[in-house]
Amino acid sequence: MSDRVTIVTVAYNSSEVLRDLIASVPPSADLAIVDNGSHDIEALRVLCDRPGVRLIENGENLGFGTACNVGAQGSTRDFLFFLNPDARLRPDTLDRLCAAADRYPDASAFNPLIREPDGSTFFRRRSVLLPRSRWMPRGAPTEDREITLLSGAAIFARRSAFEAIGGFDEDIFLFHEDDDISLRLEARGPLMFIRDAVVIHGGGSTSGDRAEVAAFKARLMGQSRVQTTIKHGIPFARVRNLADAGLQAMNVMVLFSRRKRAKNWAFLRGVWDETFSRGKT
Repeated sequence: MSDRVTIVTVAYNSSEVLRDLIASVPPSADLAIVDNGSHDIEALRVLCDRPGVRLIENGENLGFGTACNVGAQGSTRDFLFFLNPDARLRPDTLDRLCAAADRYPDASAFNPLIREPDGSTFFRRRSVLLPRSRWMPRGAPTEDREITLLSGAAIFARRSAFEAIGGFDEDIFLFHEDDDISLRLEARGPLMFIRDAVVIHGGGSTSGDRAEVAAFKARLMGQSRVQTTIKHGIPFARVRNLADAGLQAMNVMVLFSRRKRAKNWAFLRGVWDETFSRGKT
């Protein structure tokens, strides 16, 4: 059934971890790797020089959602599978997801079981865009079930549903784009968790982990937090985001960690900048 699937992954200095993903993809699947201006582009070109793999070079970092949309363009297959570059498939992952899509024809999108290298599982149960009443129980479900949120590490979506909502919101550069698309896909049909379809999450760093990088990501997260909470009508979004970010920045527990301190202050700056660039509440 893998010939029904286009896999899309976004690369940003990710050639080292992509090797395992590429090796795990069945030959009949269509794999689109979208590069967002990596410094290791030459290594990536060599890695992608094989049948069934398409390398799309953006030349610059357009953001995660935009790159996903670029990778999905032109696909004629039934399903789009958005995967992190440090993920790996099991031999039956795509078959099980396709079978689940046939089993649940009303569902718009699916999450497989995401397993970490140490055997533990990862499951997203809550979001700032969801009221507490819609948070999921702790821990990955033990059987197929409807869920309220998708993990962006492995989103398996019907192409028809993805195209109907216009794909990822390209105004969201990075972070919370999976929360946003979860809510929009759910409006087209239920979101389902598929227990017997497994993706191994590599856990490797794909773009660096220095204090400066952590701060850069945190600032983007702050901006995206404001964007998405306002977009989805969260009450008092600006005030709540500023309060949460301020409390994090002043947390005495991070005073002795340069990385955490830089990260929390950058998050506050991102929230502040995005809040006041959009006007007052």
